Amino acid sequence: MENATLLKQSQAALTLATLGIVFGDIGTSPLYAVKETFSASHGIPLAVDTITGGISAILWALTLIVSLKYVVLIMRAHNNGEGGIMALLALASSACRNHPRRHATILLAGLAGAALFYGDAVLTPAISVLSAVEGLEVGTTALKPYVLPVAVGVLIGLFSFQRFGSARVGALFGPIAILWFIALAAAGMHGIVQTPAILAALNPLHAIAFLSTHGFASFLVLGAVLLAFTGAEALYADMGHFGKDPIRYAWFGLVFPALALNYLGQGALLIREPGAIASPFYHLYPDWALYPMVALATAATVIASQATISGAYSLTRQAIQLGYLPRLTVLHTSAKEIGQVYMPAVNWTLLIIVIAAVLGFGSSSNLASAYGVAVTGTMMIDTFLTFFVIRYFWKYNLALCLAATGFFITIDLAFFSSSLLKLGSGGWFPLAVGAVMFLLMLTWHQGRRMVIERMASAGTPLREFLHSLLEYPPHRVPGTAVFMVANADAVPHALLHNLSHNKVLHERVVFLTVITEDVPWVPFGERLAVNSLGHGCWQISIRFGFKNSPDVPHALELCREHGLTFEMMETSFFLSRETLIPIGKGSMSLWRERLFSTMARNASSVVEYFNLPANRVIELGTQIEI
Repeated sequence: MENATLLKQSQAALTLATLGIVFGDIGTSPLYAVKETFSASHGIPLAVDTITGGISAILWALTLIVSLKYVVLIMRAHNNGEGGIMALLALASSACRNHPRRHATILLAGLAGAALFYGDAVLTPAISVLSAVEGLEVGTTALKPYVLPVAVGVLIGLFSFQRFGSARVGALFGPIAILWFIALAAAGMHGIVQTPAILAALNPLHAIAFLSTHGFASFLVLGAVLLAFTGAEALYADMGHFGKDPIRYAWFGLVFPALALNYLGQGALLIREPGAIASPFYHLYPDWALYPMVALATAATVIASQATISGAYSLTRQAIQLGYLPRLTVLHTSAKEIGQVYMPAVNWTLLIIVIAAVLGFGSSSNLASAYGVAVTGTMMIDTFLTFFVIRYFWKYNLALCLAATGFFITIDLAFFSSSLLKLGSGGWFPLAVGAVMFLLMLTWHQGRRMVIERMASAGTPLREFLHSLLEYPPHRVPGTAVFMVANADAVPHALLHNLSHNKVLHERVVFLTVITEDVPWVPFGERLAVNSLGHGCWQISIRFGFKNSPDVPHALELCREHGLTFEMMETSFFLSRETLIPIGKGSMSLWRERLFSTMARNASSVVEYFNLPANRVIELGTQIEI
C-alpha cells in the first residue's frame, strides 16, 4: 500500500513537471495559431462556416498529429525509455545495420531531422516571446514601439540565465503552466457559452470542407493550421526525462482539453466579432485581464523557450556522443540531475540567431511564415524513421507498417508541402539554419571516419608489436601509463613517440578505448571489458551510452573487480593530438576537408570531455593527411 502511494505521488510530481517542460511550446500556440489560420492573405473570407471549419481543422490536427501519432504511436518507439530524433535514429540504424544502403538512407534522414530541429530551436523562442509581448499594443498602440526592445530584453535575460541551470526555476514551471492552461480553458469556456454554435467544429466534416472547398487557399491555409501543433516533437523528445505515462496523463487530462476549449472560444469570439481577428487570443479576455495575461503569456513563452533551449543542449550532447559533432564544453548545472547541462557555445550562438530573427522578421506574423518548414520537416522524418523501427526492429507485418506510417506521412507531406509555399516569405530561414547544421554534422561524421580509416591503414598491429618489443624490453619505470586509442588493435602513436623520445616503458601499460553505443544508457555492470595482454599490459574498453557523461577516471574505478586499481597520482594519460592536413584525396572535397580540419582544431579539450585530471595528461602530436 505504501509503495503504491509513493508511486502515485511520484507520477503526480512527474505529471506536474511535464506541464512546465514538455508542453510549453504547444501550450503557447493559441497566441498566434488562430490569427494566422484566418489571415486575410489566404483569401478565405471570415464567415460562420469558414470559422467553424478552421477551428475544426485545428482541433482535428491536434487529435491526429499529437494525440494519435505522437502520444499513442511514436512514443512506443523508444530507445530504452529515451525518445527524440537522435534516439529514434540510433534505434532505426541499429535495426538496419547489416544493410548498408538502407543504413545510409536512415543516417541521412536522421541527420536532416536533427538539423531541422535547430531551425525550430531558433524560431520557438523568437515567435513565442514576441507574440506574447505583442499583447502590449492590444491595450494601446502607444506601446507598439516598445514591443521589439522588450522582446529582445526578455530573450537576453532568458539566455543569460542559462548558465545558472533550469533547476533554480524548475519548481515554478509546473504551477505557472497549470495557471496558464486554466486561464486558457476558462476564457475558452466563457466564449463558448456566449456562442455555442462553435461546438459544431467538433464534427470533422467541417474540417474536411474547410480544407477542400476553397481551392488553392485551402492548401495554403495548412501552413497556418500546423502552428497549432508545433512542439509535438517535445512530447517525444522529453519522454526519457518523465516517462510516457506522465506525459500522456498531462496531455489528455489537462493540456488537450484546455487547448481545445481555448481554440473553440477564439472561434466563438470571431463569429461574434470578426474584427477581433487582429488578436483573437487577447481579445478573448476582458479589458481588466489584458495586462495580467500579457505577463502570464510572457512567463509561459519563457517556459516554452526554456524547453527548446534545453532540448538544443540535449540534442547537441547526444550528437557529440554519437560522433556527429565535435566536442564542445559541457557544464553540469545540477549535482542531482545528470540531464541538466549548459553549453556556452550553443547558448550564445542561439541567442545571436534568435535576436537576428526577431529584429529581421519584426513580428510574430512574419515569423509564423518561417515556422512551419522546420516543424513539419522534423515530423515527417520522425514518421519515416518509425517505419524502419516497427518493420525491422519490432518485425511487424509489412502491410501493417505501410498502412500505419503511410497514413501519417501523407498528412505530414500535405503540411510540409504547404509550408514550402512560404519559402520566399521566411521559410528559407529555418532551412538555411538546418542546412548549415546538416553540413556540419555530415562533414564531422565522414571526416572522423576518414581519420580512423587512415590511422588504421597506417597502424601497426598491437599484439605483434608488443611481442617483439617485450622480447628485448626497454627500461621500465614505476607507475601506470594509459594510452587512449580509437582503434584497440593498433599501436597508438603516443606510445611510439614516448618510446622514441623517452626510451622507457611504464611498469603497467593500459590501452584504453572509449566506445559510445547506440543506446542512451549503459549500466555500470556492462560498462567495462578488461583483457590482459601479459607483461603488465592491459586492454580496457569502456562503453558509454549517448546520454551518459563520459567520465573516464570514475569508470576506471570499476576495474577493482578485475584486480586493477588506479592511483591517479601514479597514473599518466597519454593522448595523441592529431594535426590534420587536407590534401583533397579523400572521400570529401577539399573545402569540406578544410572545414573538418577547422572543426577539429576548435573542438574542446579531450581532457575536459573525458574528465581527465589535467595534471596527469601528456599530449604527443602527430600529423595525418586526409
